[in-house]
Amino acid sequence: MALTPEIQMQFLFALRSHGVTDAKVLNAMEKIDRGPFIRGHFADRAYDDMPLPIACGQTISQPSVVGLMTQALNVSPRDKVLEVGTGSGYQAAVLSQLARRVYTVDRHPRLVREARVIFDGLDITNITALTADGSHGLPDQAPFDRILVTAAAEDPPGPLLAQLKIGGIMVVPVGQSDAVQHLIRVTRSETGFDYNELRPVRFVPLVEGVSREE
Repeated sequence: MALTPEIQMQFLFALRSHGVTDAKVLNAMEKIDRGPFIRGHFADRAYDDMPLPIACGQTISQPSVVGLMTQALNVSPRDKVLEVGTGSGYQAAVLSQLARRVYTVDRHPRLVREARVIFDGLDITNITALTADGSHGLPDQAPFDRILVTAAAEDPPGPLLAQLKIGGIMVVPVGQSDAVQHLIRVTRSETGFDYNELRPVRFVPLVEGVSREE
């Protein structure tokens, strides 16, 4: 399905109607076409506000959730961002329009390879995509101004909290099952961490280790 002006208008209207109101986020999501990130049987649903299956048993989040998570992260143009869970690459591409540099990691080598191809095709040059155990973050590149986790953990992972700058923000789904999860915004201060519950969500679980699948 081609992205026509009419479909684009419907896409942006759906975002606004679900609470995505930040003009910078809406502009970023208008620039990044979701179409190239979805292949196969579900390609014709690329502009629907729904999660869709992708390779390796993962999903691409529904656009309104991408928008709300990005909005909660409050990214500034000079920020260095870590995304845990590259998936299709769509969320990282949106973040690339808002941040100075985006590091995105995934435990599935295939997803990282395919995301890199899309980033190159869209001429996005400020994303570094790596195969890694996201639960440990990227210590060599820490600290980060912003961290976004696109898989659910039982608690905000300690290594990721440690890699967040003072004044930094992390947005992470937290829950013990795929039925009971909440999106949490964590802000690091001089004295500790402040937690703010945002909304119920459903994400795939955050799994430790790197997949051996090709």
